Amino acid sequence: MKKRKKLFAAIAALSLILILITGCSSEEKQTLNILNYDIYIDKSLISEFEKENNVKIKYDTYATPEEMYIQAKAGASNYDLIISSEYMIERMISERMANKLNFENIPNYKYIGKDFKNQPYDPDNEYAVPYFWGTLGILYNKNNVDASSDSWKMLWDKNHEKRIIMMDSQRDAFAAALKLLGYSLNTVNENELDKAKQLLIEQRPLVMAYVTDGAPDIMVNEEADMALVWSGEAVSAMSENENLGFVIPKEGSNIWIDSMFVPSTAKNQELAEKFINFLCSTESTLKNIDEVGYSTVNTEALKQVDEELLNNNAFNISKEEINKMEMFRDPKEFIELYTERWTEIMAK
Repeated sequence: MKKRKKLFAAIAALSLILILITGCSSEEKQTLNILNYDIYIDKSLISEFEKENNVKIKYDTYATPEEMYIQAKAGASNYDLIISSEYMIERMISERMANKLNFENIPNYKYIGKDFKNQPYDPDNEYAVPYFWGTLGILYNKNNVDASSDSWKMLWDKNHEKRIIMMDSQRDAFAAALKLLGYSLNTVNENELDKAKQLLIEQRPLVMAYVTDGAPDIMVNEEADMALVWSGEAVSAMSENENLGFVIPKEGSNIWIDSMFVPSTAKNQELAEKFINFLCSTESTLKNIDEVGYSTVNTEALKQVDEELLNNNAFNISKEEINKMEMFRDPKEFIELYTERWTEIMAK
């Protein structure tokens, strides 16, 4: 009888353990939904955060800020964290599509350099945390291209017909044409925009391809002579092919600050803020720099960047060049005129 009681007791204990185990395993992990540009993070950081916090990250990418905005505006966005360009964040803040952040959850914000705070898109530092910064310029093959003109004119050089790569991005492509004409890259003057459109139409026969992320690979393989690229792309490409150089044209360029923000539709803002804080750590920032090559906003990480990178003009951009740069602003309703003209250019 005693043996039978002991057996029943053992079975009951085992059943309880199985119930507890089943209950624990059936609990779904908290999910953090992130939307970012493609090729813009060290993927090991995602796994590291998941493991440290026992959560799951659903990570999606997009090509242009306009694409991201349309998706969010249509209500199709369920993201907790988005990384995007300052001019689009400015627009989304104005349209109440972004939440204010709780900076008590982001103590590593102290590492963000003061030069990247109080910017026009978020003047009171309430909605966004800077991620990377950089500029727009021309990546070129030093064996094939004379870059001595130091000008956006290089992208219209007929000697390089079908050997020029342009961005499939309306704001960036227009920026090159507008600056060449001596206009602001934030112009809301239709006449100026039409002149830039005409320049880009004239350039069409010279262009090999319009791409979003593929320019560095094309240039590394020496399949083109020059390409309109973001500075971090130039850093990565130059590290793989010593024949490549980078120029920030004398007419001036764009200075951008990509930032992290929480959209108003977020379900897990606190977890998103925890991930922002994680990415702002010195260790995470250094891993990200090694992976993507862009200039850092993190003052502590900058102290630990290797000398080779600091000597790269696409990473360590001079104050003289920065002084000639302009930040994209939200053109509001005028963006429709940019879009219309870009569609016309692409239809030629």
